[in-house]
This record gives sequence, structure tokens and C-alpha cells, in this order.
Amino acid sequence: MTLSIRILGLDPGLSAMGWGVIDVEGSRLAHVAHGVIATKPAAGLGMRLMALHRELSAVIHAHGPAAIAVEQAFVARDPQAALKLGHARAVALLAAAQAGLEIAEYAPNHIKKCVVGAGHAGKEQVQFMVKRLLPACGVTQADAADALACAIAHAHLSTTRARIVVAGS
Repeated sequence: MTLSIRILGLDPGLSAMGWGVIDVEGSRLAHVAHGVIATKPAAGLGMRLMALHRELSAVIHAHGPAAIAVEQAFVARDPQAALKLGHARAVALLAAAQAGLEIAEYAPNHIKKCVVGAGHAGKEQVQFMVKRLLPACGVTQADAADALACAIAHAHLSTTRARIVVAGS
């Protein structure tokens, strides 16, 4: 009998934070839910961060994940964009920590390598593979597909780690 684990994947962003929830049982993946939390620039930074936190906390409460996988910041040339992304990532990590979740962080190229097989895959390739791995998801938003890809990568990597621990015992 294998245990089922629920994983929340996040693709942080200040304007749009993608989220996706999957269940993992052995090597079987099942789509639970996904979406995008959007904020408007006119609201101001503090209000946008509060909205992200409120909505993400509601997602965590509604779906009860055991773990959260967060995409690491992609270092951009624009320092302002990098700073805004850092704020959104901080909100994601805070909400996960407040919920007592195991937190894992993955580089974008690592996620793409796990899901697509190529670290420099395009967004279309990621979305295509997410739909192949989770046929019932019907994901159409790139941010939500990236979040589901993050959860899938964590599922693959945590399963591998668990097998290594069992083999070493």
C-alpha cells in the first residue's frame, strides 16, 4: 500500500501567481486543481502582497497540501522586476511556513528538465507535457501550467529521495 501525498506547486509573480495542486500515489499523478492569483498594479505594492497572501492562504486551506514546491527566482536584467518577484516569492514562502508545510524550491531549468526533459524548454513545451502527464487538468494559463510543472517535479524528486532512503535502510 502506497501513501498518497498532496503537493501544491507555485509559480510566483506579483501580477500573476500560478498555483497547481496534484495528488501523488506511488508513480501515479492526479490533478486536483489549479489557477492564477492576479493583482492589479494600481492597487499598490502593499495591497497586492496582502491580496496574494490572502488568496494563497485560502488555496492552502481549501486543498490541504502536505508540501509546497516553489519555483526559484529567475535572475532577470531588470532589477525592479527581480525585486517584485522576490516580494511575491516571500509571500509564498510565508504562507507555506504559516501553514506548517514542507517547502521545496526548484530552479526553472530543473523543473523543465524534470517535466519536459530539456532544461531550456519553452512555455508551450511545458504546458504540453503538463497536459500529457495530467490529462484531466485542461490547463490553459501558462502560469498555472508552470505551477503544476513545479509540483510534478517535486513529486518525481521526492519519490526518488524516498526510494534512496528506503534502499539505504
